[in-house]
Formats: sequence, C-alpha cells, structure tokens
Amino acid sequence: MPPQEFDDFLALALSLADAAGEAIRPYFRQPLEVDDKADLSPVTAADRAAEQAMRTLIESRFSEHGIIGEEFGRERENAEFVWTLDPIDGTKSFISGVPLFGTLISLTRAKRPILGIIDQPISGERWVGATGHLTTLNGAEVHCRACAALAAATLFATTPDMFKERDAAAFARVSGAVKLTRFGADCYAYGLVAAGFIDLVLEASLKPYDFCAMVPIVEGAGGIATDWRGADLDLASDGRILVAGDRRTHRAALELIGG
Repeated sequence: MPPQEFDDFLALALSLADAAGEAIRPYFRQPLEVDDKADLSPVTAADRAAEQAMRTLIESRFSEHGIIGEEFGRERENAEFVWTLDPIDGTKSFISGVPLFGTLISLTRAKRPILGIIDQPISGERWVGATGHLTTLNGAEVHCRACAALAAATLFATTPDMFKERDAAAFARVSGAVKLTRFGADCYAYGLVAAGFIDLVLEASLKPYDFCAMVPIVEGAGGIATDWRGADLDLASDGRILVAGDRRTHRAALELIGG
C-alpha cells in the first residue's frame, strides 16, 4: 500500500474515533432509553448516533469502501477495502455506567484486518494498530509482556455466558490452568494485552466488528490473535477468538482448547 494511501486511511480512522466519541459522551451516565434487539442485546441512541456519524464520514471520503456495522448492517461487503464498526462494544457496561467499553474501528483489505482502533471515549485512551507498524496507546508505543506458562497467566473473557456446550468445556480447561480469570472488560481486555497488563483473551460467538480492530493492535504490540484452531482471523472467521501476548501461552492454550 502506498504510504500516502495508508496515511489517508489512518487519518479517516482517527476522525471516525473522534466523531464516535463526540456522539457517545453526552449519553454516558445519563437517563437513557434502552431497546432490545432481536438477539436480546441492548442498543441505545448513543450506539446508533455514533455508528451513523462514522458511516457518514466513510461515505464522504471513500464511497467505494464497504462497511460492516453492528447497528446498521452491511454495505458493499465484497469491496477490496471494508470498514468494520462497533460504536459501543460493551453496551451492557455503558448502560450500567461502567467505563469498560469502547469504540472499535477496523479497515480490512481482502477480508484481512490491516488497521484497527480501540477508543475509550470516557478515559481518553486510544489504541492504534496497523500492519507493519508498532502499536501505540495515546501516541506511545506499547508492547505485550512475556508469559512463559499458563500457570502464570491472567485470562479475560467478556462473560462466561458466551460459551456453550463444547465451547464452555474448552474455556473451563484453559481457565483451570491459568493463574487468574476475570470477566467483563469487553474490548478493553484486548488493549490490556497490547499494553502488557494481561496475557490471554479467550472468547466465542463474536462478529467481525467485535474482533477485527484488535488484530493489528495485538499483533503490532508483539502478540498473536487467531481462531481456536490457530488460523489467522478475517471477516470469515467463526467468532471463536484466542489472543495472547506470548506465543508460548498461546500454544499451550490451543492445546487445551483442542482437548
């Protein structure tokens, strides 16, 4: 990709994060009507306003690009470049007044994530990752930490409820082997892997807008992000995600997942 083209895409991604944050902040810890979607997940005016603001910017700059968003669906999803947008990843935290949510923005090329942002609009934290570039948190480079064994690892997942039947058994095997298991951070956990504070995130039932943004962020910090078989993640992945800051713990977790 020519440097100028990359710079243009990055500039737009940063503008998208700014616009989403401006749309979200006025709603946080305010009286807010919450609707239930068909899958019973909550959605608010903040989710919709933030995604609409981002879609409008993309259409104005790169109308040929595709968009996959949580709230307003898919457009031109077979384009070479496709943006994935989750305006509020962690809406349950958002409506509870808990600042462990984030806006997820990713640009994929030929279905593979090449640029990602995790933006926390309340704390003002922003992770930026891109293929071939070092990951930054608020402009400073960050790196995953070393963790040689599962017995020393801290593991995160959004909720145990996302694991069903065989998936639940696989999660239990990994959780039983680590030092500490925690829940409830949503996308913020991926930022913590990249920043070197935790070691593993194991999740299931995710959609592309839930995981694409974190791929270049984790990889650019020295970590690894795959599916449960160890394959690279892309728009066609099945939503079972294993992220690690150290390849040794990643390999050990994969072995346990496989039973």
